Amino acid sequence: MIIVESSVLINLFRGKTTKSVAMFKRVEAEGVPFAIPAICCQEILQGAKNQKEWDLLAEYLSVQEIVYGRGQKETYWSAANIYFTLRRKGRTVRSTVDCLIAQLVLEIENGRLLHDDRDFLVIAKYFPLAFLS
Repeated sequence: MIIVESSVLINLFRGKTTKSVAMFKRVEAEGVPFAIPAICCQEILQGAKNQKEWDLLAEYLSVQEIVYGRGQKETYWSAANIYFTLRRKGRTVRSTVDCLIAQLVLEIENGRLLHDDRDFLVIAKYFPLAFLS
């Protein structure tokens, strides 16, 4: 399953052209199944500039598959362990949310992340995080 992280969607909605945005457009055009982490929906919605944009984003997100994680306690503790492990190795990521997203991907069989965020590259050096490439 392809998990699309908010950085890709934000770049798409802002009209930016990145390798990941191009891949996402191809995924959508080919009907390849994908999902969006619930926390990414929050990130996207909270960035709305006005009610019209909120409504448009909410309408788009409401028809997408959303990933919540297998178990709340286990998912969040495992995400915290990612952050803790990286910090002990001297590699602090900029966002704890990225650790949660990484954990959600790790919980999905054959989960592959599509992103535009360098923190995931750091995480993947220490955890078996796979990417769509």
